[in-house]
Amino acid sequence: MLKAAVKAGCDAVYFGIRGLNMRAAAHNFELKEVKKIVSFCHQHKVKAYCTINVIIYEKELELVKKILQTLKQAQIDAVICWDFAVIDLCEKLKLPIHLSTQASLSNSQAIITLKNKFKQIERVILARECSLEDIKEIKQKTKLEIEIFVHGARCISYSGRCFMSQELFNKSANRGECLQPCRREYKVIDEENKEMIMDNNFVMSAKDLCALPLLPKIIELNIDCLKIEGRNRGADYVYTVVSAYREALEAIKKHQFNEQLINKLTEKLKTVYNKDFSTGFLIDYPHHQRTNVYGSKSTTEKVILGKVSNFYNKNKVAEFKIESGSFKIGDKLLFIGPTTGYVETIVNEIHTDKGKIKAAKKGAIVSVKVPEKVRENDKVYLVKER
Repeated sequence: MLKAAVKAGCDAVYFGIRGLNMRAAAHNFELKEVKKIVSFCHQHKVKAYCTINVIIYEKELELVKKILQTLKQAQIDAVICWDFAVIDLCEKLKLPIHLSTQASLSNSQAIITLKNKFKQIERVILARECSLEDIKEIKQKTKLEIEIFVHGARCISYSGRCFMSQELFNKSANRGECLQPCRREYKVIDEENKEMIMDNNFVMSAKDLCALPLLPKIIELNIDCLKIEGRNRGADYVYTVVSAYREALEAIKKHQFNEQLINKLTEKLKTVYNKDFSTGFLIDYPHHQRTNVYGSKSTTEKVILGKVSNFYNKNKVAEFKIESGSFKIGDKLLFIGPTTGYVETIVNEIHTDKGKIKAAKKGAIVSVKVPEKVRENDKVYLVKER
C-alpha cells in the first residue's frame, strides 16, 4: 500500500507500528522497518508520518519511548498522536506533533490551549464533525497547519469514540481493534416481539466520506493537508483513490475542474470499496446518510488468477499460471506485491508455449506484457464488473 500511495502521487503517507495504532488488524510495520520506510518516502520526496494514536496503558510507556526514539533516529517528519503521554514524550524529544482526529478537536480555543502548552505541535487533524465554516474559522484563529479528512469510512460515533465493539466482542475501537458491528443490519423489536417498521435496517452504517466535489471550496480555506483514510484497504483502493484526488487537484490548478471531471472521477472512486458517498459534516449535518447494504457497493471486483512465476525484463513480460478463473484479451489485470506495489494493465496479447491465444483458462501457463517491472510471487487479479 505504501508504494501504491507514492506511485499514485501522494505528498505524504501515514503508517502504524504494530500494536500501537488505530488499525490493529492491518498489516502494520515492525519497528525495525521504520528507517527503511522513512528513507523510501524521502527518496520519493514524500513525507512520512507515524501514528501512535491509541489509548496508552501504563505498561506500554517504555515501548512508546523506544518507538519514539527510533522514529527520531529515522528522521520521521511527524508523529500523529493524542494521548498526553505520547505528546509529552514527543515534546521532550523535539519530535513534530500532529494532533490526531482521535483528540476530537473541533474548536480554536482547545487547539490554542494545547499549542501554548506543547510547542512541538505543528498540525491539527480536525474532528470529522467540523463543517467548512468551522474549519475556516479555526484556521484563521489558530494560525496552525490544519489537516482534514476528505475520503474514506465514517464512524457512526463522534470522532470514532465508540464502545460498541468493546461491549459486544471485547474488541476496543479505541485500541484499533474495532470489528465494526455498526455495519450490520439491525431490527428494532420491543418486549412483545413487535418489530418497528424502518425504511433501512442499516441504522448505524454511515456512508463513506467523499469530498471530491467540494475540493475547490476546501482549497480556498488554505487547508494544509487533505487526508484519505485507507490503511486497512488493499493497494488497488489506495492507488485508485489517491490518483483520483491527485487528478482533481491538478485540474483545479489548471482551472479545468468541472462537472464532467467530477462525474468521471466519482465513477472511478466507485470501482473500489465504498458504502456509497456522502459529504459528511462538511456542508450540513448528515441526517439519514446511511448505507443500505452490508459490505461494499463497488462497481468492480478483483478476482485472483494466480501468482507471477517469471518476469522477463527485456520485453517487460510477466508469466504466471492461472490457478483459478480465466481471462481474455481486453480484460484489465492487476499485479500487487509488497515490493512491486500496484501495477495495472489492459491485456492486448496472451501468449502460451503454443503461441498467441485470445482467452486463457484455469491451468494454463501464460505470458502478458506489463507496463513496468513485476516480481515473482506478486498476485495477479482480474478486474471485472459486479
